[in-house]
Amino acid sequence: MIDFDPSGVNKLIHSPIRLGIMTILNSLEEVSFNYLKERLDVTDGNLSSHIEKLEEAKYIKTRKTFINKKPHTSYRITEKGRKAFRGYIELLEGIIKGEYKHEDSNNPNS
Repeated sequence: MIDFDPSGVNKLIHSPIRLGIMTILNSLEEVSFNYLKERLDVTDGNLSSHIEKLEEAKYIKTRKTFINKKPHTSYRITEKGRKAFRGYIELLEGIIKGEYKHEDSNNPNS
């Protein structure tokens, strides 16, 4: 068993909205801003701020194009993002499988 260290949890991905973004992008090749907005049920501004954080970390890549003379923004996960997401999921799987221990000096049963 490995000691569980909460600081090892990827806090960038751990946020519910960013976790949703990464989950969707890990499953689909490329998605539009509107698709993410509808699936995650968030406002434009809220989604934009979470996307910006993932972009800054280079976890996702933005593509801006025009479709029928209208701007279209889409996103895809980068290799760095995919690796970070896999690491996050593997950590959660390890927790679920009981591969981590947690010693609590205040708990005589640990």
